[in-house]
Amino acid sequence: MRSFSLKGRLVIALSLLLALILSVLPLPDLIMPFRPDWVLLSLIYWSIALPHRANVGAAFCVGLLYDILLGSVLGVNALALVIPVYLAASQFQRMRNYSVWQQAFVVASLAILNKLLIFWAAYMNRDIQLDYHYFWSIVSSMVFWPWVFLLLRKTRRQFAIT
Repeated sequence: MRSFSLKGRLVIALSLLLALILSVLPLPDLIMPFRPDWVLLSLIYWSIALPHRANVGAAFCVGLLYDILLGSVLGVNALALVIPVYLAASQFQRMRNYSVWQQAFVVASLAILNKLLIFWAAYMNRDIQLDYHYFWSIVSSMVFWPWVFLLLRKTRRQFAIT
Protein backbone atom coordinates (compact mmCIF):
# COMPACT_ATOMS: atom_id res chain seq x y z
CA MET A 1 0.00 0.00 0.00
CA ARG A 2 1.39 3.37 -1.00
CA SER A 3 1.72 6.08 1.57
CA PHE A 4 -0.20 9.27 1.04
CA SER A 5 2.16 11.61 -0.76
CA LEU A 6 2.95 15.18 0.12
CA LYS A 7 1.57 16.15 -3.28
CA GLY A 8 -1.83 14.69 -2.39
CA ARG A 9 -1.92 16.46 0.96
CA LEU A 10 -0.96 19.71 -0.69
CA VAL A 11 -3.68 19.45 -3.36
CA ILE A 12 -6.37 18.72 -0.76
CA ALA A 13 -5.13 21.54 1.49
CA LEU A 14 -5.04 24.00 -1.42
CA SER A 15 -8.56 23.07 -2.51
CA LEU A 16 -9.83 23.60 1.05
CA LEU A 17 -7.92 26.89 1.28
CA LEU A 18 -9.52 28.02 -1.99
CA ALA A 19 -12.93 27.05 -0.59
CA LEU A 20 -12.24 29.15 2.52
CA ILE A 21 -11.24 32.11 0.36
CA LEU A 22 -14.37 31.77 -1.79
CA SER A 23 -16.47 31.64 1.37
CA VAL A 24 -15.22 34.95 2.73
CA LEU A 25 -14.83 36.79 -0.58
CA PRO A 26 -16.94 39.97 -0.52
CA LEU A 27 -20.03 39.87 -2.71
CA PRO A 28 -22.74 42.43 -3.47
CA ASP A 29 -25.60 42.40 -0.97
CA LEU A 30 -28.03 41.27 -3.66
CA ILE A 31 -26.27 37.95 -4.31
CA MET A 32 -24.76 37.37 -0.85
CA PRO A 33 -27.60 35.04 0.30
CA PHE A 34 -27.01 32.83 -2.75
CA ARG A 35 -23.34 32.10 -1.99
CA PRO A 36 -22.83 28.32 -1.99
CA ASP A 37 -21.18 26.78 1.03
CA TRP A 38 -17.87 26.12 -0.72
CA VAL A 39 -16.17 24.70 2.36
CA LEU A 40 -18.91 22.14 2.96
CA LEU A 41 -18.98 21.15 -0.72
CA SER A 42 -15.20 20.62 -0.80
CA LEU A 43 -15.17 18.66 2.42
CA ILE A 44 -18.04 16.45 1.27
CA TYR A 45 -16.25 15.71 -1.99
CA TRP A 46 -12.98 14.77 -0.30
CA SER A 47 -14.77 12.71 2.35
CA ILE A 48 -16.55 10.58 -0.25
CA ALA A 49 -13.60 10.42 -2.64
CA LEU A 50 -10.89 9.74 -0.04
CA PRO A 51 -12.59 9.04 3.31
CA HIS A 52 -9.35 7.69 4.78
CA ARG A 53 -7.49 10.93 3.95
CA ALA A 54 -9.96 13.82 4.42
CA ASN A 55 -12.53 13.15 7.09
CA VAL A 56 -13.88 14.46 10.39
CA GLY A 57 -10.48 15.64 11.61
CA ALA A 58 -9.96 17.73 8.50
CA ALA A 59 -13.50 19.10 8.82
CA PHE A 60 -12.82 20.12 12.43
CA CYS A 61 -9.55 21.89 11.55
CA VAL A 62 -11.06 23.67 8.55
CA GLY A 63 -14.10 24.59 10.66
CA LEU A 64 -11.86 26.22 13.27
CA LEU A 65 -10.08 28.18 10.53
CA TYR A 66 -13.48 29.20 9.16
CA ASP A 67 -14.55 30.40 12.61
CA ILE A 68 -11.39 32.50 12.86
CA LEU A 69 -11.91 33.97 9.39
CA LEU A 70 -15.53 34.87 10.12
CA GLY A 71 -14.88 36.04 13.65
CA SER A 72 -17.64 33.80 14.97
CA VAL A 73 -17.75 31.85 18.21
CA LEU A 74 -14.91 29.35 18.10
CA GLY A 75 -16.17 25.86 17.34
CA VAL A 76 -19.55 26.71 15.79
CA ASN A 77 -18.53 26.09 12.19
CA ALA A 78 -16.28 23.25 13.29
CA LEU A 79 -19.28 21.44 14.79
CA ALA A 80 -21.50 22.39 11.86
CA LEU A 81 -18.98 20.89 9.42
CA VAL A 82 -18.02 17.80 11.41
CA ILE A 83 -21.51 16.30 11.61
CA PRO A 84 -22.40 16.49 7.87
CA VAL A 85 -18.90 15.33 6.88
CA TYR A 86 -19.19 12.40 9.28
CA LEU A 87 -22.53 11.42 7.71
CA ALA A 88 -21.07 11.72 4.20
CA ALA A 89 -17.93 9.76 5.10
CA SER A 90 -19.90 7.01 6.82
CA GLN A 91 -21.99 6.55 3.67
CA PHE A 92 -19.23 7.13 1.11
CA GLN A 93 -19.74 3.82 -0.71
CA ARG A 94 -23.44 4.48 -1.14
CA MET A 95 -22.84 8.09 -2.25
CA ARG A 96 -20.33 6.95 -4.87
CA ASN A 97 -23.01 4.82 -6.50
CA TYR A 98 -25.45 7.73 -6.84
CA SER A 99 -25.51 9.85 -9.96
CA VAL A 100 -24.17 13.37 -9.56
CA TRP A 101 -27.71 14.80 -9.46
CA GLN A 102 -28.76 12.32 -6.80
CA GLN A 103 -25.67 13.29 -4.85
CA ALA A 104 -26.77 16.92 -5.18
CA PHE A 105 -29.94 16.15 -3.23
CA VAL A 106 -27.92 14.39 -0.52
CA VAL A 107 -25.58 17.39 -0.42
CA ALA A 108 -28.62 19.67 -0.06
CA SER A 109 -29.81 17.67 2.94
CA LEU A 110 -26.33 17.87 4.49
CA ALA A 111 -26.29 21.62 3.79
CA ILE A 112 -29.66 21.96 5.56
CA LEU A 113 -28.20 20.16 8.55
CA ASN A 114 -25.16 22.46 8.45
CA LYS A 115 -27.30 25.60 8.32
CA LEU A 116 -29.58 24.40 11.12
CA LEU A 117 -26.59 23.62 13.36
CA ILE A 118 -25.13 27.08 12.73
CA PHE A 119 -28.51 28.71 13.40
CA TRP A 120 -28.97 26.68 16.59
CA ALA A 121 -25.55 27.72 17.90
CA ALA A 122 -26.20 31.36 17.01
CA TYR A 123 -29.62 31.20 18.67
CA MET A 124 -28.07 29.83 21.85
CA ASN A 125 -25.58 32.73 21.98
CA ARG A 126 -27.91 35.60 21.11
CA ASP A 127 -31.53 36.18 20.24
CA ILE A 128 -31.83 35.99 16.44
CA GLN A 129 -34.68 35.39 14.04
CA LEU A 130 -34.74 32.84 11.25
CA ASP A 131 -35.11 34.52 7.85
CA TYR A 132 -35.96 32.71 4.63
CA HIS A 133 -32.93 34.31 2.94
CA TYR A 134 -30.79 32.17 5.21
CA PHE A 135 -31.64 29.03 3.23
CA TRP A 136 -30.94 30.25 -0.32
CA SER A 137 -27.35 29.05 -0.04
CA ILE A 138 -28.65 25.48 0.25
CA VAL A 139 -30.24 25.71 -3.19
CA SER A 140 -27.11 27.22 -4.71
CA SER A 141 -24.94 24.57 -3.04
CA MET A 142 -27.12 21.89 -4.59
CA VAL A 143 -26.90 23.53 -8.01
CA PHE A 144 -23.12 23.99 -7.83
CA TRP A 145 -22.43 20.47 -6.53
CA PRO A 146 -22.08 18.81 -9.98
CA TRP A 147 -19.47 21.37 -11.06
CA VAL A 148 -17.56 21.17 -7.79
CA PHE A 149 -17.67 17.38 -7.98
CA LEU A 150 -16.41 17.27 -11.57
CA LEU A 151 -13.70 19.88 -10.99
CA LEU A 152 -12.33 18.20 -7.86
CA ARG A 153 -12.53 14.75 -9.44
CA LYS A 154 -10.58 16.00 -12.46
CA THR A 155 -8.00 17.55 -10.10
CA ARG A 156 -7.75 14.33 -8.09
CA ARG A 157 -7.22 12.25 -11.23
CA GLN A 158 -4.79 14.71 -12.78
CA PHE A 159 -2.54 14.65 -9.71
CA ALA A 160 -3.15 10.89 -9.20
CA ILE A 161 -4.24 11.32 -5.59
CA THR A 162 -5.18 8.00 -3.98
